[in-house]
Amino acid sequence: MAHENKSWNEIKTNDSWAIFKIMAEFVEGYDKMASIGPCISVFGSARTKTDNPYYQQAVDTARLLVEAGYGVITGGGPGIMEAGNKGADGADGKSVGLNITLPFEQSCNQWVNHPVDFDYFFVRKVQFVKYSQGFITFPGGFGTLDELFEAITLMQTTKIERRPVVLFGTKFWGGLVEWVRNTMLAEGNISPDDMEYLLMTDDPAEAVKHIDDFYKSHKLRPNF
Repeated sequence: MAHENKSWNEIKTNDSWAIFKIMAEFVEGYDKMASIGPCISVFGSARTKTDNPYYQQAVDTARLLVEAGYGVITGGGPGIMEAGNKGADGADGKSVGLNITLPFEQSCNQWVNHPVDFDYFFVRKVQFVKYSQGFITFPGGFGTLDELFEAITLMQTTKIERRPVVLFGTKFWGGLVEWVRNTMLAEGNISPDDMEYLLMTDDPAEAVKHIDDFYKSHKLRPNF
């Protein structure tokens, strides 16, 4: 019994010290992101290859975002994230990589010119939301869905102000949006207004225009 108590005490001690590491990640992230200026988060799969049409469309979208005056934030990894950073850096824009330390992924891709490293997913997600003026979500997996619905949930619950949200790839996202409308909305689990958060498109120019049109009547400013 004494041995078990000792183990539990060690766990509690480790948890207490972890708080300081978490605080340090928040402080570093805030310090680096606060001076970058208005950015748009580009989400999408790390597994997207360079010959996938979505890769080049993400490059083009990021380039247009920079030309419109925004920086680009990605998770800093390969695939769609790399494409977003490549488009931003190639247009001489601010290309932010919020890189998460994982055993099976490398550090930031070569197109990131503002890297920020994290060990904790939840700290990283706060940076995505706090410093993003909008969200463009390309096809991806569970992580992409997590980032997308995190942002929408925070807007739905008014924890953050409304931001424009783009789902890029009508073929990929169409089934999900149809299910949300025909099942979630029909069951009364969301309200009709919640659907207004989303724009689906296959056109980089339309995606950027949607964001620009939003900010013709809204102020650019961080959340929280």
